[in-house]
Amino acid sequence: MNILYKYIATLGFAGYIPFAPGTFGTLAAFAVYILLKPSDFLQVIILILIIPIGIISAGHTERMLNEKDSRHIVIDEFCGYFSSTLFIPFSMGHAVAAFFLFRVFDILKPFPIRKIETAFSGGKGIMADDIMAAVYANLILQIWVYIN
Repeated sequence: MNILYKYIATLGFAGYIPFAPGTFGTLAAFAVYILLKPSDFLQVIILILIIPIGIISAGHTERMLNEKDSRHIVIDEFCGYFSSTLFIPFSMGHAVAAFFLFRVFDILKPFPIRKIETAFSGGKGIMADDIMAAVYANLILQIWVYIN
């Protein structure tokens, strides 16, 4: 079972790419998003499934690797990207903008993202900061959609 948790948390291979594994985790989500072109309903279903799976697999994998919020764990980036695009009309422009906005907020961790990351432990902490970064990205995209 531990191997399955690790496989899920690292997205199989993306978490072991030697440079920028978080970006490659996000890129994996971007590719799935582009291929699926999910409706809002499908995206909600995906998130309802992936958030608890991410929390559980990331928590187990963190303990297995004995490394707090290991860079190999990228299920949080996958979930974060899908959260960034939630309720945003599908377009390549929105998809690309979501990718870059999410990565910026995930890397910079503006207030209160860094605080959220430390407020929770294990899988919840690993997932929570990326979901909050996604909320920031999504808000900017919502404004963009509204203005246009």
